[in-house]
Amino acid sequence: MLRIYQNSYRRTAKKAVVYSTKVVCCNHSTLCNITASNYQRTGRGGSYGGQQHQRQHPEFLLAGNPARGWSLPPPSRGYGMLVVRIIRGALKLRYIVLGGAIGGGVSLSKKYEDWKDGLPDLKWLEDAMPQGERWSQFSRNLLEVGSVVKNAIDIDPKLKQLGEDKLTEWRSWFDSRLDDAIEAADIQGTQIIDTKEDLKAKTTVAALGISADESRKKYDKLQGQVETLQTEIMNVQIKYQKELEKMEKENRELRQQYLILKTNRKTSAKKIKKSLIDMYSEVLDELSGYDTGYTMADHLPRVVVVGDQSSGKTSVLESIAKARIFPRGSGEMMTRAPVKVTLAEGPYHVAQFRDSDREYDLTKEAELAELRREVEFRMRASVRGGKTVSNEVISMTVKGPGLQRMVLVDLPGIISTMTVDMASDTKDSIHQMTKHYMSNPNAIILCIQDGSVDAERSNVTDLVMQCDPLGRRTIFVLTKVDLAEELADPERIRKILSGKLFPMKALGYYAVVTGRGRKDDSIDAIRQYEEEFFKNSKLFHRRGVIMPHQVTSRNLSLAVSDRFWKMVRETIEQQADAFKATRFNLETEWKNNFPRLRESGRDELFDKAKGEILDEVINLSQISAKKWDDALTSKLWEKLSNYVFENIYLPAAQSDSFNTMVDIKLRQWTEQALPAKSVEAGWEALQQEFIHLMERSKKTVEHDGIFDQLKAAVVDEAIRRHTWEDKAIDMLRVIQLNTLEDRFVHDKAEWDKAVKFLEDSVNSKLVQTEETLAQMLGPGRVKRLTHWQYLSQDQEKRRNVKGELDKILKNDAKHLPTLSYDELTTVRKNLQRDNVEVDTDYIRQTWFPVYRKYFLQQALQRAKDCRKAYYLYTQQGAECEVSCNDVVLFWRIQKVIKVTGNALRQQVINREARRLDKEIKAVLDEFGDDEEKKSHLLTGKRVLLAEELIKVRQIQEKLEEFINSLNQEK
Repeated sequence: MLRIYQNSYRRTAKKAVVYSTKVVCCNHSTLCNITASNYQRTGRGGSYGGQQHQRQHPEFLLAGNPARGWSLPPPSRGYGMLVVRIIRGALKLRYIVLGGAIGGGVSLSKKYEDWKDGLPDLKWLEDAMPQGERWSQFSRNLLEVGSVVKNAIDIDPKLKQLGEDKLTEWRSWFDSRLDDAIEAADIQGTQIIDTKEDLKAKTTVAALGISADESRKKYDKLQGQVETLQTEIMNVQIKYQKELEKMEKENRELRQQYLILKTNRKTSAKKIKKSLIDMYSEVLDELSGYDTGYTMADHLPRVVVVGDQSSGKTSVLESIAKARIFPRGSGEMMTRAPVKVTLAEGPYHVAQFRDSDREYDLTKEAELAELRREVEFRMRASVRGGKTVSNEVISMTVKGPGLQRMVLVDLPGIISTMTVDMASDTKDSIHQMTKHYMSNPNAIILCIQDGSVDAERSNVTDLVMQCDPLGRRTIFVLTKVDLAEELADPERIRKILSGKLFPMKALGYYAVVTGRGRKDDSIDAIRQYEEEFFKNSKLFHRRGVIMPHQVTSRNLSLAVSDRFWKMVRETIEQQADAFKATRFNLETEWKNNFPRLRESGRDELFDKAKGEILDEVINLSQISAKKWDDALTSKLWEKLSNYVFENIYLPAAQSDSFNTMVDIKLRQWTEQALPAKSVEAGWEALQQEFIHLMERSKKTVEHDGIFDQLKAAVVDEAIRRHTWEDKAIDMLRVIQLNTLEDRFVHDKAEWDKAVKFLEDSVNSKLVQTEETLAQMLGPGRVKRLTHWQYLSQDQEKRRNVKGELDKILKNDAKHLPTLSYDELTTVRKNLQRDNVEVDTDYIRQTWFPVYRKYFLQQALQRAKDCRKAYYLYTQQGAECEVSCNDVVLFWRIQKVIKVTGNALRQQVINREARRLDKEIKAVLDEFGDDEEKKSHLLTGKRVLLAEELIKVRQIQEKLEEFINSLNQEK
């Protein structure tokens, strides 16, 4: 079996063609290289090696020309090729070794750099250790000193010989020590001396006048300094390492604490069960926002704190809560809105608003002050529209050790006289609010009476008696009894606290002291003062005025809490059944009215509408470029056509130099008004396309009409806010100026488009002018006959004036746009012959549309004449026999509109659509946070019924959860 590999190198004609062929014989281990040189067909043929190979290997025949064969080289050449291969292999080995050496060197260099980067930074030693220049200066100074000493002192030859011997001995000794010193200096990386020769020179100087002991001392001193510096370096490094380890350890500990804290928070959020009072408070919060058309109302128990203004009702609540949590004022109305305070027992004395995550530490005066400021801010923020009080409930929770669980509602104090800074309905608003809360048949009324004033001056007792005439849920509290000790009659106090002075009845009567008249007193100080007062008061110890359980805020708190929970247990099941029935009625009504729809609340509907609006904004990018161009071109010409006719075309037509006037007018227009008008047209086109998309979505099957009002409001607000980028005007100005510089129509197609554009524009203006004339002149004869219409007196005059004006235009086909004084006089006199009296202004008013129609008809005729005049225009230019300046003007206008529309389209697609998207998102976010606006824009029976049903479900579920927990506590 034979394999032949042949490589060919062909050269140009008349040159040799060389073939190199490798022949491998499966039956022989010999590798033969055959090289044959054959010249191109010149009549000479030659063969070399082919016959020889046949002689050596007769068992096969080479492929090729049988006549000529192939030539094999002599045997000596095969040995030469073997040597060449060996040399080549050696060279390859050299390259491998060289490449490995280079790669190893690079790797070693990288390792060295990494090792050097890991060494401590010793640059600070450069400032502590003297530099090489300083050592050189010191050496030079010593040499100078030696020269001076040598010249000044005459040394004995014997001593000199002795000194030289000693010098040789010292030099050998010092050389050894010098080598050790240099090695130590190299190890520390510190250069102590410049060169070994410098020290030898110094030794020579020392031999001349300095003793060996002094040199040794200096050397020892220098070595000691080096060792000291080395020790300091090590100490600093050790200290740095310790500090680094310490910081890393602290970092690990802090990280562990953070992870533990984070895990505990997550665990506590999942595992901690809500307390009973918190669950009940959430139910009341849900009910506070519940508004329904059904007769069922919120009848869940809560403690309603009522009283006259400045009677101390807020102080009583603070005493029960054990914290001064409400703002203070000197006779000023501070409570302007209902404040629902949920009291609960807890390990820490803290307060928190319902809609906030922040907890106020009530043991710190600074946070107490912040809490009071926040309460005051929320009260003032809830008052709107010039009102003094508000019905919005401020909900907060107070937890602390020893607090009795209950829910209290602090209401504004009842007033008898209004001040000038109050709203006119303040008194009635407070009365209505108080009655509303007290009319709840399960509410506990905490009636506060000021003990320091006459009881007959109280307004609150009458209101309480109207709402709870039998006193089954009223607790009476007499405050400021410490002030009444010297003023009030003991018998009168006894009657009040026994319920015999007022016809009002109550479950219990209590006397408390809520302060000493000092604003800065803490609750603990007030309670201590209260205990001391009732312990030592002669008023309450004499004649058995009251029982001990009827005094102090502590006993009051226990009594109110006990009555509160008793009322809750008695009424909660009934309230839950009422909400269950209401839920059933609402679900039935929903199924009857909207059987195929899910109950979607206002928030869910708003999110759905938001998604649909944003989808329409995205659809703006799907509009084709051609559609954008058509819309922008149409809007641009709509904006610009009137200016082109009135301020450019007509004035230029009146001028003797049409083209010059056109150039001047176009440049002024482009530099001033055209860019801004173009941007305005672009914005209106964008607005038009977006509204078109919104309208088109209404025709789809999935359209829900409940969103129409919201979508329209969002789009209107976003469009009102949107403004085009200012830099677009400058960009358009440059583009438009460059475009208008071209004054020559380049091809027949553009000429035809310009002619058509001129005809369409003139026809449009002609139709408008004819409509104006029709209104001035009245209906024609045929229309009057067929529609039984008549001409008015003014229309008769107009027709007469028009007849005279038509005669002027007929006599002068190139008449100017204005009438001369003689022409006006002639028209008037001609009309007077027909008994028609008109003034010159009347004639001018009629002349304007008449001449406009005449001019437009002429322009339309010129446009028709110019249709086939393009080649004449290209040859003669402005001197063309057919005047086509109108066509050139409208070609320039058409071109600038096209270029402007293209620029505006790119601006809309690349910038303005995204900016509009951002503005729509901002508007949607604002509307989403405004509950009042959402309620106004998403309304109707479907929305209201769904909102009510969702709310009732939430309340009923929370009530059932609370009842289960309450039963477990029993």
